[in-house]
Amino acid sequence: MKHASRLEGTHLVGGPSRPSAARARRRAARWTLIGLVTLFVAVVIGLFAGAVRISPLGIIGWMLGGGSLTEQQKAIVAELRLPRVLLAGLVGAALSVSGCAYQAAFRNPLADPYLLGSAAGAGLGATIVIVLGVADAPLALPAAAFLGALGGVGLAYAMASTKAAGRTSTSLLLGGVAVASFLTALQTYVQQRNTDDLRAVYAFILGRLGTSGWHEVWLALPWVALACAVLLASRRLLEVLSLGDLEAASLGAHVARDRAIVVIAASLATAAAVAVAGLIGFVGLIVPHAVRMATGASNRLVVGLSILFGAAFLILCDVLARTVVAPGELPIGVITALIGAPFFALVLRRSGGAR
Repeated sequence: MKHASRLEGTHLVGGPSRPSAARARRRAARWTLIGLVTLFVAVVIGLFAGAVRISPLGIIGWMLGGGSLTEQQKAIVAELRLPRVLLAGLVGAALSVSGCAYQAAFRNPLADPYLLGSAAGAGLGATIVIVLGVADAPLALPAAAFLGALGGVGLAYAMASTKAAGRTSTSLLLGGVAVASFLTALQTYVQQRNTDDLRAVYAFILGRLGTSGWHEVWLALPWVALACAVLLASRRLLEVLSLGDLEAASLGAHVARDRAIVVIAASLATAAAVAVAGLIGFVGLIVPHAVRMATGASNRLVVGLSILFGAAFLILCDVLARTVVAPGELPIGVITALIGAPFFALVLRRSGGAR
């Protein structure tokens, strides 16, 4: 009976009453509309912000197929600002929904997309490509970061899948910690042996969207779309996994298989985001928790809202990165860290109080 209220409305118990189902649908529709409006406003602000002043009404008109922009303004918006805004949205959505998935799958409110060593693996892959001098080759840096991120998660899963480890969520988390520490040590060693390349390495580690164009958008889009589709389809599954392994198994869930599906999808989204934007922290921690605190909703609603609000959040963070020290630019990872660190402390305090 302890978890009956959380399971109400899922396919595992007979379903909610009609009034409660109607209220849930209205709440979902209301928050989805709020998320869509927030994302639209963020996109308009992202297209408006820049050295060249362009009317927001002109931008909205251009987005709707009309407007009074000059040819020069259209070129600035379409070729410079729009790909950067879309890339920020893709990366924000990927990191946010991945954080939401990890928090549910591991029942850990402080889990983030880099939990299982993807950040360390991506950092090592990018560092190796940079010190080898082939980072400017087409796809070299994104491919190395992408494969490194997936490799880090794969190693963590391999460590946790042994019979001795027990194949539990705890063993997977510990495997992620061990892999991340090992890969970070390797990256540090490579950096210290090649100090001339430290600037380029740290530019990747702090996150960057400034040099992004349409190429990066098309590179990330299919992977992020696939991962988001899988996680959206797994919303009820996440609700069951969030109850714990024993409870989920007693309800008929295949815990190891189901968690593997979620982790693979979330890791794919994280790897795609890291490959095109570097390491941008705290997004996967801030947005899912903010959505939960605002809506009080279960994972069935939070997954979709994390995609919308995660995209809007990173677009607005990128606007701050571009404008705070204009005409210079801050690494976007600095902005998210300045926002995320106090939020992390708040979440830690709340979770500690709950225990």
